[in-house]
Formats: sequence, structure tokens, C-alpha cells
Amino acid sequence: MGTFKAWVVDKTEGGQNLAFRDFDEADLMDGDVTVRVGHSTLNYKDGLALTGRSPVVRRFPMIPGIDFAGTVETSDHPDYKPGDQVVLTGWGVGETHLGAYAKKARVKGDWLVPLPEGLTPEQAMAVGTAGYTAMLSLMALDAHGVTPADGPALVTGASGGVGSVAVALLARAGWHVIASTGRASEADYLKGLGAAEILDRAELEKPGRPLGKERWAAAIDAVGSATLANVLAMTKADGAVAACGLAQGMDLPTSVAPFILRGVSLLGINSVTTPQKKRREAWARIARDLDLDKLASMTRTVGFEEVGRLGEAILAGQVRGRTVVKVA
Repeated sequence: MGTFKAWVVDKTEGGQNLAFRDFDEADLMDGDVTVRVGHSTLNYKDGLALTGRSPVVRRFPMIPGIDFAGTVETSDHPDYKPGDQVVLTGWGVGETHLGAYAKKARVKGDWLVPLPEGLTPEQAMAVGTAGYTAMLSLMALDAHGVTPADGPALVTGASGGVGSVAVALLARAGWHVIASTGRASEADYLKGLGAAEILDRAELEKPGRPLGKERWAAAIDAVGSATLANVLAMTKADGAVAACGLAQGMDLPTSVAPFILRGVSLLGINSVTTPQKKRREAWARIARDLDLDKLASMTRTVGFEEVGRLGEAILAGQVRGRTVVKVA
């Protein structure tokens, strides 16, 4: 046992405090696998945890960071042995269980998946929860039965992490992708990922009518609130919308009109406690279907010491695509 560097959130009278400090390995939480973390990443939820802007952290002290890729150091789990490369997303890590912004993590082996064949640890974290969520959304649309022949697919929050990967995945699957963003300067970036059209998010973020003109057959929405209500109102008959985020808000000011007059389906995406079989299927599809050149084009890598300034940036919408944190 010894100490290692970690970003640690402690509770204070005014809220919470974030510090980069030594952490004692003996204080890691229960788990049957200890992992030497090599890479992590930055998601919207990480921004909330780092800043305390929302009560994401429910245990103090907490090491934030909901994703990691690393190497097994010790294991009492039958599926893993020292030296295995593994990936973790979700399961409350970084919220209720000590997380990824640390040199080491101890977790339940049932939460892990082997590093997918064809991906490096850094690429796996370029995907992270955001890209994994985008794939779960695409899988939900596929299971519903909507296809590119039915019409375009919309992606909201397109220049963010979920949105960027969703644009790339949908385009590669043959969809005519409409990318919604509030940053006109990102048009070339999004078209480089495969977007065919750019839609100003202002057209979606204000309260709208229960039904609007039918514009898309499918959508992946990471925004919620009035944006999701408008997306539903403009989805074509028998279309489907995968809802996976709440950047605008948790509310949904809509009516039953899209559902009972057009047969639109709202598909909820839970990326936190996805069963192991489905989780592995999603990662296998990511390794197979995601254009790694496009993944590289949407990714930047930062040092471990830079984590402290990332929270405010992602919440302010200043982070494009994916950010990998090089921990090792």
C-alpha cells in the first residue's frame, strides 16, 4: 500500500472543494479488481462533478471521473488477471464510488469490459461514456426499425461529445445527418464528421407547438427540455427519438400529440447500468463501425494536471468533441 496522485472533491460549508493531492491506496473502496489507470476522459457529468454545479457527487471525499482505461494490477475476479487491459464506464464510479481521475482505481470486476480488440486505451477513452452512449442510441434506433430510407436523422448538441460521435456513427451507417449546434463556427468540423446539414439550435431551444412540420425520421438528443419537445414535434410518422442527455434541462414540456397522432417513439438511453452482454455488444460495434480517423479528428489529449480547469469549460459549451486525459 502507498499513496498516489488524484483529483479529490471534499465537502465544505459552501459546497465542495477540488484539490490535486496524494491519496492513500488503503482508502480506496471495496472491489475485487485494482486497476492502474492509464487514461480517462471528460464527459458532461464529469463537469458537474468537478464544479459541484449539480449534486452528482453523493459521497465525500470523492475522486471524480466516470470513465477509465487501464491495466489490471491485482484481481480476485475470475475474468481478469494482472496485466489485462480493461475499460470502465458508468456504474456510479465518480459519483458514489471513487473514480477515474487518479493513478489507481479499485472496482467490481463485473463493471469492467476487456479493452475492445482494435482500440487502443487512448481511443477507448476518446469514445468514453459519451461515445458509448451515442452507440447505445444508434442501437436503440436500429432495434426500433427506423432506417436511412425513412428520412434524415437529427443530432442535437452535435459539437459535444455524444453529438460528435453520433454524427460520425450515423453518417457511416448511411444516414443523411442534420447536426444541430449553437456554434456556427463548428459547421466545417461537423461536416468533416459526416453531417450533411447544419441546423441552428435556436430553431429548437424555444417553446414550440405540439406538432410541427415533419423533418426527420430519427434523432439522437443529448439536450432535453424544450429542445427534445421540438425534436419530437418535428419527427416523421412512426419515427423514433433516442433521448440520452439533459444539457438544456431535465424537464420535457411536450404533449401526447407526437405519440398518438404520429406514432413517434421516445427511446430512453441508460448508459450507467447497462447489462454486461449489451455493454460488450456496444463496444464491439464501436470498434467495428466507428471511423477511427474521424474519432481522432474530434479528440484532443490533455495532461492529468489539467483536469481541474476542464469542468467549467465543458459546462459552458466550450469543449468540442472528445477530451482524453492522459493519467499515466
